Formats: sequence, C-alpha cells, structure tokens
Amino acid sequence: MQENSNTSSSPIRPLRWVGLCGSLRAGSLNRAALNAAAELMPAGVSLQLLAYRDVPFFDADDQARGWPPSVLAVADAIRAADGVLIACPEYNFSIPGGFKNLLDWLSRLPEQPLKHKPVAIMGAGTGPLGTARMQYELRRVLHCLEAKVLLKPEIFITHANTKFDAAGQLTDEPTRQVLKVQLAAFQTLCT
Repeated sequence: MQENSNTSSSPIRPLRWVGLCGSLRAGSLNRAALNAAAELMPAGVSLQLLAYRDVPFFDADDQARGWPPSVLAVADAIRAADGVLIACPEYNFSIPGGFKNLLDWLSRLPEQPLKHKPVAIMGAGTGPLGTARMQYELRRVLHCLEAKVLLKPEIFITHANTKFDAAGQLTDEPTRQVLKVQLAAFQTLCT
C-alpha cells in the first residue's frame, strides 16, 4: 500500500481516501493515473492505494467457510476512508474480471463497505473512448451497491499511452487540469 498526502492548510476538513486500481499490472496506465491523482490532491487530502492481488475467485462455498483476510483488509480500509477513488481500464467493453471479483466479494459482506460511500471513477485507455463503456458498467454495479458516485466531471483519459511518459508520469497538461477539477469536486462530495 502506498500513501501520498498534500498537507497544506485548507478550510475543508482533512480527508482520507483509498484508491483502487482495476488493473493488477505494475505498469498499468490506470495505476499511473492514481499516482497522478495522489500528486494533484487538494490540500488536506491523502490517498492510500489498496492492493487486492491476493483476493481469491469468489465462491459461495468459500464464503460459507469464512471471509478471506485479503477481502476483510480491503473492506476495513474502505470503511475507514472518507471516499474511494477508482481508476480502471476497460476489458472487452466492461470491467476487468479481477476487479469485478473484488466488488462481488465486498458486496456480500454483512456490512457492505461501499454502501453510501463516496466514490469517484476515472479510467485510462489507449483507444479513443478512454474506458467510457467500462465506466457505464461500473456505475451500474456501484448503484447496486448503493455507493454515492460522483456524477461529474467524468474522466476518460483517451490515448493514454501518449499522455504518460516512460516513468509513468502524467505529462498531458489538459488531463492534469481536468483531474484537478474532479478531485476538487470529489473533495466537496466527501465533506
């Protein structure tokens, strides 16, 4: 887990967000987008990136035997946070299987951690739609889970391979600016 914080003074109370990346790849453009968000956070907001690589495939028989510690760790972190920032790629017009699997596990917990939790979504893709179809699907799932999803601005980082450098730094200034706008809007939703 990684934590970044902007500690400048702010009239808005300090907030703790957790970040979930829909891709498990170390070099993911969506992980790079979350890292850019951590760098561009409004004053008084911190972001902790959560790992879920060890979450097993959902199986109701496994659930009946007990909750996996990896699921409980993610759920506890979400419950303790003021908001959840998701950056997710689009796989086959939809949500990547590993990330959907995590959401399926979380949805079955007795105290579902995403219920009424503020959530902001972004996505980076190499094509011209920048994860638009995935975000539509993800919004439907989050609606089912009763999350409080930020409506606008929507962040679709199109042709993302041209907007990040080889080190994963977001170098596209218009994208940096719209990301700042989304983060400020999310800060307001979380207060």
